[in-house]
Amino acid sequence: MIILDLQIVSKNSDIPAQDQFQQWLNAALLPKYDNTELTIRLVEQAESQTLNSQYRHQDKPTNVLSFPFEVPDGVDLNLLGDLVICVDIVNQEALEQHKTLSAHWAHMVIHGCLHLLGYDHVNECDAEQMESLEIDILAKLGFNNPY
Repeated sequence: MIILDLQIVSKNSDIPAQDQFQQWLNAALLPKYDNTELTIRLVEQAESQTLNSQYRHQDKPTNVLSFPFEVPDGVDLNLLGDLVICVDIVNQEALEQHKTLSAHWAHMVIHGCLHLLGYDHVNECDAEQMESLEIDILAKLGFNNPY
């Protein structure tokens, strides 16, 4: 079971329902991670920009930030990490990319989960592997290739 701690601190009310987030997490993480917990925090642009500046040294808001949890030695805790998603940016990107909100939100959640699992897109080979997984997971949910 994937335990979701959904924190909504955005004033924008145009966000998916909690059961949608749960469905996307399950698609990205089950069955490999069948007993884990993670937090999704839905934020305003200011918080996204602060975190992006502090942790990625990019002074601008971004769509999704992933913070994997590193379990200290000797601690038995099934915490995967945190996703911080900027509501306004994800919604604006969906419009600009001519995607449904649901399709783009699903993509951002799955993308963030794959980062929590250690996937990245720094180089072309890693990007191809990560994008292929995203496409496969999204297809199982009935969404088109986001790329």
